[in-house]
Amino acid sequence: MKLSEQTLARFARETAKYPHEQRQSAVMACLAIVQQEQGWVSQEAENAVAAYLGMPPIAVHEVTTFYNMYNQQPVGKFKLNVCTNLPCQLRNGQTALEHVCERLGIEPYGSTADGVFTVQPCECLGACADAPVMLVNDRQMLSFMTPQRLDELVDTLRAHAAKEGA
Repeated sequence: MKLSEQTLARFARETAKYPHEQRQSAVMACLAIVQQEQGWVSQEAENAVAAYLGMPPIAVHEVTTFYNMYNQQPVGKFKLNVCTNLPCQLRNGQTALEHVCERLGIEPYGSTADGVFTVQPCECLGACADAPVMLVNDRQMLSFMTPQRLDELVDTLRAHAAKEGA
């Protein structure tokens, strides 16, 4: 995989934050850049990041697979991570996950046929008092996700996707 000039420039800005001999410290930022530009992190992208940073490819793969914020396969336009860790479980986190999956007609870790949504359970998001909580596209946390609020979110995101597609 050949990295674009824009990607290489962004990588350079990230690696400049560290002494040259510690440039591998930018691995997470570089993976985030690849994912932002391509929607997921392929093995080819991992290899390109490894080559750029002078790391073994397996070391980059270990980072990609350790953190659930890196998509290891293509995902929908909207990735919905629903916390199912114990505190959220005790406050309907599993119910929220099941509700949104049923509403979209998919299983956990699945994507809708139109490519708009991917839904997956996730570990603690650090907002246990606000359970059930979820994260949209690894960026926006939403709290107190009742079935009604989940339905409203799905409707809003679907309308947004339709508007962009028109």
